[in-house]
Amino acid sequence: MCINGRDGCGKGREPFLSCCSSFKSDGGGFHLISVHPDELRFPFELKKESFCDLKVVNNTEHHVAFKVKTSAPMKFFVRPNMGVIKAQDSCIIRVNLRGQRKYPPNMECKDKFLLQSTIVPPNSDFDELPKYTFTEGIGRTIEECKFRVVYIYPGAVHLQNSLQRLKEERDSAVKQTQILQEELDILKRQRSRKGFGQRFRSWWSSIMSAGCGNHMISVHTNELN
Repeated sequence: MCINGRDGCGKGREPFLSCCSSFKSDGGGFHLISVHPDELRFPFELKKESFCDLKVVNNTEHHVAFKVKTSAPMKFFVRPNMGVIKAQDSCIIRVNLRGQRKYPPNMECKDKFLLQSTIVPPNSDFDELPKYTFTEGIGRTIEECKFRVVYIYPGAVHLQNSLQRLKEERDSAVKQTQILQEELDILKRQRSRKGFGQRFRSWWSSIMSAGCGNHMISVHTNELN
């Protein structure tokens, strides 16, 4: 949960396998935060705004403050661009791309984003944090997470969604086929055991019948003697 963040904060504790595309940290393999997705993807249409949401998850048992910077502040609108996330909580950051008047060369974007994060005292309010919060100093480490911006054609978004839906339908069909195959195997085993039982009872009945007939013949022979 964002404390004193701007619009767009939210709760959640879902873990993420994807992290930032580029981390700068002295903490080894562990990071204060995880971010999904690992790049900013914007459907691009002339004179139309679009947005991309980032979910920032606090991986620690401490309060973590964050701040978002961009190389093109007049082009992008970020809310919240700073805030504090409680321990094991999360925050949604929405990045809006303002409507553009012309297409970029080769649909490539050179704009960059930087997300800084650092541990702060418990129950910290962002408005009360000192100005040097995001400046490295003695006993204070700043993690920096860099993002690149990717423009995509609107049609590509629909195509990607369609492909994802087809993949999900295929996976569902494969799973259903496996379940049906397992049920069929169970029925075959049950039928096999049932058939064996019937054959055994038939064989046993014939043995018993043959045994009883021999016994009656033996008794009759003894009476004649």
